[in-house]
Amino acid sequence: MARLHLFDLDGTLLHGSTAPVQISRQLGREAETVALDRAIAEGRIGPPEYAAQVYDLWADLTEADVSAAFETAPWLARIREVWAEIRSAGDYCAVVSLSPSFFVERLLDWGAHAAHGSRFPAVPFTEPVDPSGVLSAAAKVTIADRLCQDFGVARADCVAYGDSSSGKDLFAAVPVSVAVNADAHLAGLATHSYTGRDLWDAYSLVRSAR
Repeated sequence: MARLHLFDLDGTLLHGSTAPVQISRQLGREAETVALDRAIAEGRIGPPEYAAQVYDLWADLTEADVSAAFETAPWLARIREVWAEIRSAGDYCAVVSLSPSFFVERLLDWGAHAAHGSRFPAVPFTEPVDPSGVLSAAAKVTIADRLCQDFGVARADCVAYGDSSSGKDLFAAVPVSVAVNADAHLAGLATHSYTGRDLWDAYSLVRSAR
């Protein structure tokens, strides 16, 4: 039976940072976004409020800014190699993130079978962000179930990779999980734990298990 590998983005594929912080850095608004990241991590704001506030920070965002943010972000090493290996084994890999879809979907070019993020309008913005399109931790499970249907696998065939509270629901829903540079929110929930900057090493923890 094929497996579906489900990867978080912020703090997982990105080491010690988030896509919104990397985007805001291009606009000179990194400090404001770091503060928002702290607020959502501490539960003082929710995903819709977070999305609305970063949307306001990005009023003058351009495609060039997004490209620069993506290209200079602190990615873990060997992401593309891991996804190529997953594909060659007949398995599937997907990214499910609360970060903006216009950033997350760029990972399709790196070999992900699917990439889902919070739905933002196209850049440059000419319409508001729709709160109903903003993802939550629970929404990750819903998307995972839909991907299972698309790829013909079951939850029992899924492996989740994450680092924080946004992965708690998904870690609880699938049988195998890898905490990657994780915080205390995932303590005791993960099947495996990895600290470092190379995705291949994290993937190796589950590579041979079927």
